[in-house]
Amino acid sequence: MNIKVGLVGLPNVGKSTLFNALTKSSVPAENYPFCTIDPHVAITHVPDNRMNKLQEIYGSKKLIPSMISFVDIAGLVKGAAAGQGLGSQFLSNIREADLILHVVRCFEDKSILREQENIDPLGDFEIIVNELMLKDLESIEKRLVKIESQLKGKSASGPERKMFEDEKNLLINIQEAINAVDVKKVRSLFIQANLETVPLLSTKNFLIVANISENDIDKPYENKFVKQLQETFGKETIIPACIRTEYELSQLDEQESAEMMEMLGLQETALTKIIQKSFENLGMITFFTCGPQEIHAWPIEKGITIRQASGEIHSDLQRGFICAEVFSYNDLVQLGSIAKLKEFGKFRTEGQDYIMQDGDIINVRFNV
Repeated sequence: MNIKVGLVGLPNVGKSTLFNALTKSSVPAENYPFCTIDPHVAITHVPDNRMNKLQEIYGSKKLIPSMISFVDIAGLVKGAAAGQGLGSQFLSNIREADLILHVVRCFEDKSILREQENIDPLGDFEIIVNELMLKDLESIEKRLVKIESQLKGKSASGPERKMFEDEKNLLINIQEAINAVDVKKVRSLFIQANLETVPLLSTKNFLIVANISENDIDKPYENKFVKQLQETFGKETIIPACIRTEYELSQLDEQESAEMMEMLGLQETALTKIIQKSFENLGMITFFTCGPQEIHAWPIEKGITIRQASGEIHSDLQRGFICAEVFSYNDLVQLGSIAKLKEFGKFRTEGQDYIMQDGDIINVRFNV
């Protein structure tokens, strides 16, 4: 499964530096607007300590972790939907993302150029969201024209007509919420309706990375801007990070990085939190296939069946699914061996309708 996270924000908030740190890449990160002209894409792995333990148990030669893609999208500015800055072409890049990662600046530094006079992360966030909503208005207006055409035609049957009318009412309500600049209502209407309609940028899941200074590393939640963001969006949505330091850590080897983290009093990097929270925010869980050759982590959407999950490994497994042997990572670690799992009834055979759980280890039996 290809998971794509789009990094967005105003120019010079630290997006490209964060992208470089997340992916150990080296795209330009200069001190002037629109350094990123084409969206850069890179793939990084999702940290999961369970894989190292499984490698110990199975003696596997190789680890294949879950992967996540990050897209560094050029800095948006007020008026982007109307062609300001580098224009609305970049908004289409956001449409392809599963999750939006807003990067906002939460520190003062006169040496770093900024179009706005004052540091205002909430205002910066609103500029981006307003541009997304303006783009959504275009999509809604075009879709409403098509719906009206369908409703005026004689071909729409009773159920079809009802479907078009429901979609029309939803889009009109969302249109009103956008005009009122109420992004929370837009998201609420879209989610609760559970109707298939045009994809809307302002309804996408998001997290906010609060870019703090080195002085706030040991007390990130005392930063006044971070507090403000938390009060508005909730603690779980905000990830404080000194992006400059995270980038420096990403360029060191493991030992040097560990020494620097100890010196800074960090238990884990903000990058780890960003990657893991991005994964969790999308409602993803992980199952494993294990053997002496490799431990493979497979990301899937929470709530899917084991037959659907087997298709992530190979389409033949889903097509010819018979049953699967299943046990959990936690049970394996607790009991220590397959023999013990069988002895305590933790090694099961499941049919195609079994709902996958995070940490399941499976072996699929199939016939094609």
